[in-house]
Amino acid sequence: MPPATCESLIGLDGKALATALTGQGVAEGQARMRANQLWNWIYVRGAKDFAAMGNLAKDFRKDMGEAFTLARPEIISEQISTDGTRKWLLRTGPGIEFETVYIPEKDRGTLCVSSQVGCTLNCSFCHTGTQKLVRNLTPAEILGQVMLAKDALEDWPSTGTNRKVTNVVMMGMGEPLYNFDNVKAALTILTDGDGLALSKRRVTLSTAGVVPMIPRAGSEIGSGLAISLHAVRDELRDVLVPINKKYPIKDLLEACRTYPGASNARRITFEYVMLKEVNDTAAEARELVRILSGIPAKINLIPFNAWPGAPYECSSWTKIEKFAEIVNRAGYASPVRTPRGRDIMAACGQLKSESVKERASTRLAAEKLADMQSAQLARMP
Repeated sequence: MPPATCESLIGLDGKALATALTGQGVAEGQARMRANQLWNWIYVRGAKDFAAMGNLAKDFRKDMGEAFTLARPEIISEQISTDGTRKWLLRTGPGIEFETVYIPEKDRGTLCVSSQVGCTLNCSFCHTGTQKLVRNLTPAEILGQVMLAKDALEDWPSTGTNRKVTNVVMMGMGEPLYNFDNVKAALTILTDGDGLALSKRRVTLSTAGVVPMIPRAGSEIGSGLAISLHAVRDELRDVLVPINKKYPIKDLLEACRTYPGASNARRITFEYVMLKEVNDTAAEARELVRILSGIPAKINLIPFNAWPGAPYECSSWTKIEKFAEIVNRAGYASPVRTPRGRDIMAACGQLKSESVKERASTRLAAEKLADMQSAQLARMP
């Protein structure tokens, strides 16, 4: 890995790139041109080092290589499922480990990206929720997951045809809306037509329900929205998704009704994990339909993916089919998500790194930061 003193240029927008160059002595009159050249090499062509940048002067490339890095996260392990799903365990520093999953399908390739190392939400059905938060990921670390996957899949240039990474979902480790600024910065570059060039319609941000940040996500990021709902009653959702105690279902659904850009052509996805004898009755299916009335919605039914020590079991297939039938009859698309990567612990809700071994003092500092974030959100109108 490059020396710790090297600043990564990944995650910087055009203006920040130019500023970084002037900081290294590049004349202001040339900085914008050089920044545009670097941008193209980094985000369109996927350059991993400056030596590959053939249209730049040799001395300039040498200076850039001494001051900056284009390094991706370090791959600690790679696992490939029998169904083709690939999972990478990545590291960017001592105790900073996170996971990324690539899911190939016939007509698309979806990359599931993490936004934090660990999580503070403690959703009781989620393996990641058993891991303490270490820290937020930076824009470089978020985009680094996409770029590493494109490297592995030989998916450059980003503007090419027949791309392998066609969709990105912020559904990996962590709560994206508790890392809003970094996620926004990364997704802005990801969806830039002259950058990584994914349409906003092919990017989905999933939240457990950080209600005050949902309008900002719609207006400032503009990606698709997915809600980890999983229950139709507050008393149950309080257990499954504890943030519900702060932002109950009524408030969450009101934020969805007013989500900027939501329409029948751009529906909000509601994720509903099927837990045996917990949330899978016909009555709950009918209540789900009722509470979503008026929201342009799609409902993803997710068979529970077990993990070591999990307190739940997956609903029977008969129960899942009956639940889906009720929702479908009400006019909602309700695909049952086919579990992918279960054999390598890469399925929904199974991600977890070993960063929980981070020193207790470091974890406590990260938890204090998360508490401060929550307090700031609580004071928002």
